[in-house]
Amino acid sequence: MAFACAIAAAMRRDGRSPDAALKLAAITPAQLQKPDLRITAHQMEVLSGAAMQALDDEALGAFSRKLPWGSYGMLARASLTSPNLGVALKRWCRHHALIAGDVKLELVATATSATITVTGEPVAPAAQREFSLVHLLRNVHGLACWYIDSRIPLQGASFPFAAPPHADAYVHMFPGGPLKFGADHASIRFDARYLALPLRRDEKALQQMLQRALPLTVLQYRRDRLLVQQVRHALLAEPARSRSADDIAAALHMSTRTLHRQLKEEGASLQQLKDEVRLEGAKDLLHRSRKPVKQVAAAVGFASEKSFIRAFREWTGTTPAAFRDDRPST
Repeated sequence: MAFACAIAAAMRRDGRSPDAALKLAAITPAQLQKPDLRITAHQMEVLSGAAMQALDDEALGAFSRKLPWGSYGMLARASLTSPNLGVALKRWCRHHALIAGDVKLELVATATSATITVTGEPVAPAAQREFSLVHLLRNVHGLACWYIDSRIPLQGASFPFAAPPHADAYVHMFPGGPLKFGADHASIRFDARYLALPLRRDEKALQQMLQRALPLTVLQYRRDRLLVQQVRHALLAEPARSRSADDIAAALHMSTRTLHRQLKEEGASLQQLKDEVRLEGAKDLLHRSRKPVKQVAAAVGFASEKSFIRAFREWTGTTPAAFRDDRPST
């Protein structure tokens, strides 16, 4: 309810009564006086949408200039042709600075983590600044999940204000990792491997999403599409062991049927991933060691040297011995 209070305050600052928007969201004046109450995701969606349209400001008074209705849809469209999530988020952050210069969003990635940091300050009064930053972070996180049609669990989130009385609600809005209040900047952090995933949306999907976009900021994705990477890691954990679909599915705590179905939806198959992991491992051993081909075959999970040579020729068009001989001299 504290966030509903912030939205109502934004409308009053603009000289507009929030009564109609609150009524649409089934929030009474008496309830609004109790900021420790809870509202549903649907109530938040209805209230936010009504206030944004009344103010013609999708930022709800957060910035020195209004973001007219459709601004965030324009940002989403501008990044829709990106080859992967990392490029899309970098474009989105850069374009956001063009329409809301009070804050700057930046994506920084390391080998393990990707962090989106907000610097600068919303111009909203201090009492509404918390909501402004939460709304912005949930916006970019929700859009990132939508782009790749996947839940992106967070490794952590930080906020440049003291823990509010309703801090327990933050574990639902920013699930996955530890929360830090009183930080220097607002930020969210997640597994960097998501940045390499291709976007799964097109213009038609965007049009459908924009008809009801606000759930992206108030609801969490349930599904994680990073299954290809999880399977790769499972295969790499024991490269010399032949892993069946049942074995991999059990290791990932899912049914074999679900494993095959989700891999298919990601455009992959278990056999394809097995072949890729075996080929990468074989190339690495052939390049950096002088192990006999028979030992290389065993190390990457082949029962015989003959079957390994046949498979390697199918993958590369050459034999393991010829591949080794062609390696660059050092």
